[in-house]
Amino acid sequence: MLKGAFVENSAKIALITGASKGIGAKIALTLARDGFDIWLNYRSDDKAASEVKTQVEAVGRACSLLKFDVADATQTTKVLQPLIDGGNIPFAVINNAGFRKDNLLVWLTSEEWKSVIDVNLDGFFNVVKAVLPYMLKRRSGRIINIASASAHIGVGGQTNYSAAKAGLVGATRALAAEVAKRNILVNAISPGFIETDILDGLPLQEIIKNIPLGRLGKTEDIAEMASFLCSDKAAYITGQAIQINGGIC
Repeated sequence: MLKGAFVENSAKIALITGASKGIGAKIALTLARDGFDIWLNYRSDDKAASEVKTQVEAVGRACSLLKFDVADATQTTKVLQPLIDGGNIPFAVINNAGFRKDNLLVWLTSEEWKSVIDVNLDGFFNVVKAVLPYMLKRRSGRIINIASASAHIGVGGQTNYSAAKAGLVGATRALAAEVAKRNILVNAISPGFIETDILDGLPLQEIIKNIPLGRLGKTEDIAEMASFLCSDKAAYITGQAIQINGGIC
């Protein structure tokens, strides 16, 4: 809860969810390079999270490992609230946690539908709900939601994932309108096909044929955009869904 005598600590903090590997890990390392201390959220991979922590600390920034499932509102609040009560408010929140469970809708199970929605969309709500009141009081902050090309184009077998990511884009635009007067900027990044393990099982050679640049993207392509959106250079950008996809229309 907000407290009248609340005093914020001076360190500039970025909270990145799902940051033990892939895009999230690269964003954590890039923002550490930019001078942010990192709150690195992850759900289960202790070893990978510890490796990212070591790399963040190697560039001289602090890194706190926050192990919780963003889809669980109780876990999320239990971990974040004590940190916030101690005067730590993230300047930037990057909602990166997400996963796929692909299937044609005719065979899609309720569990496959709900679990994808829970992590990709409810996870955004749970994390932002915990931090936003303090951002509003401070009158500054950045929220970046990692969506997907699937939010903008139809990908067969990804009805659940497309619904979750399209919902995230819609939520981005609505929230941006709500908080703009308090100088909180809210944007989404929609990656195309990026070299991470989320592509496992997909026919990559066929996919590459349909990418105008003729290659998969790299995690740094997304991380550098996140870095830009967290910087003063992006002070007049909010409510946008920026597609980084090699030219896929």
